[in-house]
Amino acid sequence: MYKILKKEVMNQAVLLFEVEAPYVSARCEAGQFVIVRVDEDGERIPLTIADYDREKNSVTIVVQTVGYSTKLMEKLEEGDGFLDFVGPLGQPAPLQSSWKKVVGVAGGLGAAPLYPQLKKLAKMGCEVDVIIGGRSAEFVLWADKFAEFCKNVYIMTDDGSLGGKGFVTAKLEELIASGAGYDHAIAIGPLIMMKNVVLVTKKYDLHTAVSLNPIMIDGTGMCGGCRVTVGGETKFACVDGPDFDGFEVDWDEAMKRQTFFKEEEHECMMKLES
Repeated sequence: MYKILKKEVMNQAVLLFEVEAPYVSARCEAGQFVIVRVDEDGERIPLTIADYDREKNSVTIVVQTVGYSTKLMEKLEEGDGFLDFVGPLGQPAPLQSSWKKVVGVAGGLGAAPLYPQLKKLAKMGCEVDVIIGGRSAEFVLWADKFAEFCKNVYIMTDDGSLGGKGFVTAKLEELIASGAGYDHAIAIGPLIMMKNVVLVTKKYDLHTAVSLNPIMIDGTGMCGGCRVTVGGETKFACVDGPDFDGFEVDWDEAMKRQTFFKEEEHECMMKLES
């Protein structure tokens, strides 16, 4: 069992777990993920690593409780454990020391996997800004943590309850158009958000990395559930990514793939509630 060292309720839909996982913490890098299983009957859930501490032998994951297995996770407490915590999997984010000024764009839960990437870039000497979006103030994650190494932290909420009112793309375009001088962007969040970020950055030829972790299922490339077209070639988000060049992703195909198992997920939720 992989012991839960810390559990934090971040908002009504999001939980944080710090898990004792010596092998994973010793080898993981920003952008990689783990496969988590609650118990013998549980699904294998791919979750991007949000942070790690090699001295404490711990890995932090952030979970949105939207499906059957994540609802099971919600019942776990500090001192309990996960049956499986496998990783690190996937490719590390292709962060470049040549980048001088990077803007990160996070939508909702995307703030968690974006965090280690921007943190590492800052340690590499890159100047980093971040735009964090959420439906309302309670869904804006880790603004205080980003502030520890980001030069500027911009917040956008749908209802205007924190920061500016509107989408992250509006703030992003405002910054680029005003001459912020970014030479790279990283966007992580819902597929539609990442697609819209790319529509903005393409206009300014600002190359943008995106994370296709939302479409991952098995995590090993065996199920084919995260198959996506990137640059005209077939890729698997879990083994070739999860980070890709956003300019090259077939977004319509990726979003269609994300809906494939909605009926099965509904059946599992009915079982949990019965």
